[in-house]
Amino acid sequence: MAQKIIVGITQGDSNGIGYEVIIKALLDARIMDNCTPIIYGSSRIFGLYKKQIQETEQLATNIINNPSEAHPKRVNIINVVPDSLAVEPGQPTKDAASAAVMSLQAAVNDLKDGKIDALVTAPFNKHTIAETGFKFPGHTEYLINECGAKDGLMFLCSDHLRIGVVTNHLPIAKVSAAINQDVILSKLRLMNKSLMRDFLIVKPKIAVLGLNPHCGDGGSLGNEEIETIAPAVEAANKENILAFGPYSPDGFFGTNMQTKFDAVLAMYHDQGLIPFKAMAFDSGVNFTAGLDVVRTSPDHGTAYAIAGQDIANHAPMLNSIYKAFDICNNRHQYDEMTKNPLESKHFEGPKYERTILPE
Repeated sequence: MAQKIIVGITQGDSNGIGYEVIIKALLDARIMDNCTPIIYGSSRIFGLYKKQIQETEQLATNIINNPSEAHPKRVNIINVVPDSLAVEPGQPTKDAASAAVMSLQAAVNDLKDGKIDALVTAPFNKHTIAETGFKFPGHTEYLINECGAKDGLMFLCSDHLRIGVVTNHLPIAKVSAAINQDVILSKLRLMNKSLMRDFLIVKPKIAVLGLNPHCGDGGSLGNEEIETIAPAVEAANKENILAFGPYSPDGFFGTNMQTKFDAVLAMYHDQGLIPFKAMAFDSGVNFTAGLDVVRTSPDHGTAYAIAGQDIANHAPMLNSIYKAFDICNNRHQYDEMTKNPLESKHFEGPKYERTILPE
């Protein structure tokens, strides 16, 4: 049975499209039927962007101090960003980056404490946020560290396509050195478990992409497929993970091979995200798999060029909220179904001696 959950939403960069897509998504009446939203940010900034968006009169807000005070039929806001920080739509500023960090830290603390059931993060600018002292290249790495997980998976999801990546926000010059059999196998384990628990797929089939052009052409264009990727796939198979490959990425997506699998594991960021965004930009959700908590995000950036103009597409944010409570409910259902498994026992039947009849 689907449960109404509490979803925390971080404001992201206050000069980007974060508030606009959050407000537009929360105008969808179905959201309140399925979850109780809490924005970690600023009621002042929320109000500034709300004035620029049409038909927001029915959007009732509730200012609270902690999630226990949340109203189930209103947009709840926890003020974690001081009013003194300037708002300059379309501009990458230190104030906007600082606001994003404050919002994220407060929300993640409540997520880890179990005060909210899931987290949806609006985008921030990775360059300006680094100037505030934020030591992580993105949300994914920050969440993995904060949750004390050994590993995590950046998992891009839409209704018809799921792509995970072995290396996240890493310069292309460092990708090859970062890929080894253990890393690939770890990502395959996380992906396989997520497909079963978070998406309720009983026996997932996973395609694994190569690293080099044409999968190395038998070693003439690189040996990673032979020495690293194929052995990792074989090791996953020995653990009863249905992994296949490696496949050459251009031919794989060019012939729609992704439709034959439940998910695809790419070796690096752009190898996975370029085809994903080409096929699912308006519906794509970034999910951090492998954590005890649930975190999703729209698969786009701050979009400074259109900030404050009421033209941003809120579909990815809306889908991110939907995906968050879908995964929460799927996990609850999976855990209920598997919490008391029957003990597996091997039964040997009676042994008979072979009798040879006379001719």
